[in-house]
Amino acid sequence: MDLENLVFKAGEATEQPPLPKNGIPPQKVPGWIRWPIRAFFLPFVLLDLAMQRLARWFIAPPYKQVGKCKKRGNCCHYIMIRKPKGFFGWIFKFWNTEINGFYLRSDEEYEYENHKVMVMGCRYLQKDGSCKDHKLRPMVCRKWPVIEAFGIPRMLKGCGFKAVPRKKGDVLPMNED
Repeated sequence: MDLENLVFKAGEATEQPPLPKNGIPPQKVPGWIRWPIRAFFLPFVLLDLAMQRLARWFIAPPYKQVGKCKKRGNCCHYIMIRKPKGFFGWIFKFWNTEINGFYLRSDEEYEYENHKVMVMGCRYLQKDGSCKDHKLRPMVCRKWPVIEAFGIPRMLKGCGFKAVPRKKGDVLPMNED
């Protein structure tokens, strides 16, 4: 299955996709190590997000986000992360799987915007579509859906959010996410 079909399938899904063949793999790093690490990095994540908001205030993206999350959890089942290369890539994958709590949905490789990506799921998604770890959620979750200064907005169909073109003269409020 190509990535376009997978994203379409994710947007149309009304129930959770099947788990990987052997279930969600257990994390090797114990929670008493994972949680303090994530708590330590949280201020840096929040600072990064604040600087991105400030930059968007000066250079407004061509689209603005409207709507509200429907808590379907589909974005949590299909998290696309660039496939890592080399030693630093191994650290990146380790961080995402062992510290952030993502797991590989399959070994299948996909290509998105000329990059190989891994499709991951989140082990913290609850049955009601909410996040069990909302306060310490990773950067990829905090930034979703993605509306960049350049390019096409990335959203799953049916998530509750929409990207609408910004009108000339629109002022971007500091708290827009």
